Amino acid sequence: PGLVGGAMLIGIGSSVFHPESSRIARLASGGRNGLAQSLFQVGGNMGHAAGPLLAAFIVVPMGRGSISLFSVVALLGIVILARIGVWYGRHLKARVARATPAAHGLSRRKVILALVVLAGLVFTKNLYTASLSSYYTFFLIEKFSLTAQQSQLMLFLYLGAAAAGVMLGGLVSDRIGTLRVIWVSILGTLPFALALPHVGLFWTGVMSVMIGLILTSAFTAIVVYAQELVPGRVGLIAGIFFGLAFGMGGIGAALLGIAADAWGIDAVYQICAFLPALGLLTIFLPKQGQITT
Repeated sequence: PGLVGGAMLIGIGSSVFHPESSRIARLASGGRNGLAQSLFQVGGNMGHAAGPLLAAFIVVPMGRGSISLFSVVALLGIVILARIGVWYGRHLKARVARATPAAHGLSRRKVILALVVLAGLVFTKNLYTASLSSYYTFFLIEKFSLTAQQSQLMLFLYLGAAAAGVMLGGLVSDRIGTLRVIWVSILGTLPFALALPHVGLFWTGVMSVMIGLILTSAFTAIVVYAQELVPGRVGLIAGIFFGLAFGMGGIGAALLGIAADAWGIDAVYQICAFLPALGLLTIFLPKQGQITT
């Protein structure tokens, strides 16, 4: 019960942090919203990527008690956020006083439809991401007889590529538009996802790196695109999509675990390989030129 309660408190803290932090990132963006959003998100992805390395080289050799050492990093985060909060307080009132949310010509119905489509894209993306983040190591151990440490290093390759993909998606979306990035990211993952369950160890590593790099580039673009659809409601949109991302990822991980117990982990990856094909829902999104910011 103590472990479950602690995990829930971490989840609550994370959910409170992300929407307002997204507002701060946009406030500090200087108009480069994709870059700012990707910088904000890549910090979390880099921390996530470091997890397998810390598990392989610290937690596994030293035991689970070593996890408490990382609370020092959380304390440092509190200190940094306190300083950022002071800056945010000074700038927020002035920005709100002179800001007038831009309007676009889309009807309420089209905006709602677009948000539903974006939510569907986030669901498919995070369900597939959950299959890799949660069960990739078990897949590698079962299929290739790797040790726990070796599988953690393979997971690090995927998560490191995912962090790079988040950054790349933000940079590119400022240049070519968020909608194009969403198209390339969602559908570009499909051939690699289809190949992953059927290749050897080396190519499994290559496929997972390509999947991480391409698939995660969509999330920054999706959040920025949604914020453009509902101007002036940056925190609300960030809350919805970050909450949806984490929630769907958690639910997806549980469902995939049940499926893995019933059919085997390899069968789960063969089924999940088709999830990126649902990226075709992007066709229902308004063209970038119809949205002004």
